[in-house]
Amino acid sequence: MQLLMCPPSYYGIEYEINPWMKRNRQSDAALASRQWNELRRVLAEKLPAEIQLIDAVPKLPDMVFTANAGLVWQNKFIVSNFRHEVRRAEAPHFAQWFRARGFEIVYLPEKYYFEGEGDLLRCGELWFAGYHIRSDMMAHQKVAEIVDREILSLELTSGWFYHLDTCFCPLSEQTALFYPPAFDDYAKTVLEEHIPDLIPVPAQEAERFACNAVVGDNDVVMNTGCPLARKKLESRGFNVYETPLDEFLKAGGSAKCLTLIMG
Repeated sequence: MQLLMCPPSYYGIEYEINPWMKRNRQSDAALASRQWNELRRVLAEKLPAEIQLIDAVPKLPDMVFTANAGLVWQNKFIVSNFRHEVRRAEAPHFAQWFRARGFEIVYLPEKYYFEGEGDLLRCGELWFAGYHIRSDMMAHQKVAEIVDREILSLELTSGWFYHLDTCFCPLSEQTALFYPPAFDDYAKTVLEEHIPDLIPVPAQEAERFACNAVVGDNDVVMNTGCPLARKKLESRGFNVYETPLDEFLKAGGSAKCLTLIMG
């Protein structure tokens, strides 16, 4: 498994683009660095994952959340079109990084918002995509044409769970974690019809971003403070590794947000 990460060298709460972010509740830079480095260590040792790094850039505090940068598909990198202007300057840096490594860079029409793996996740052979808050349904259709796969769109209903990866975590072809109140009724029906073993997460653990986990085969890396989710995962044969990520919760992110799957 290959993952792309970006060190939190310039991470901080410099603006407010989701309900988690409060400029009067700043992150602790030293603690954020320790938490990020521990996540990197756990991912490398426990999954195990090969970690690639992209350099952080000044004045782009959310670049650390690499999952939002785009989508890797075979030799293509589909670049995100961020909804919020404060994040749009991230895209050229990620495009340049992938171009330098031989990837074909693919751009979507500017009028369609798309925030990468934050809103598009694979569950076995199925692809699910979140829309309404950060990404557009029409963007899903464009991505589906590029990857030549059907994408099932799911409407998100809560600003607190603004990306699909904050409320949905595919674990295998048959199993996924999810937080039901984050989806509209039709989206919940779509999930129920396609995933036999949907594991609901209680509100207090959804708010600890239990669904924002990194999965490699039977290994799951997630934030601390999610004992019920952990118990349910372990009962299904998953190995769960917890690591504290509270400094990143302040910006509305956790383990999955901090990683982009490259293969």
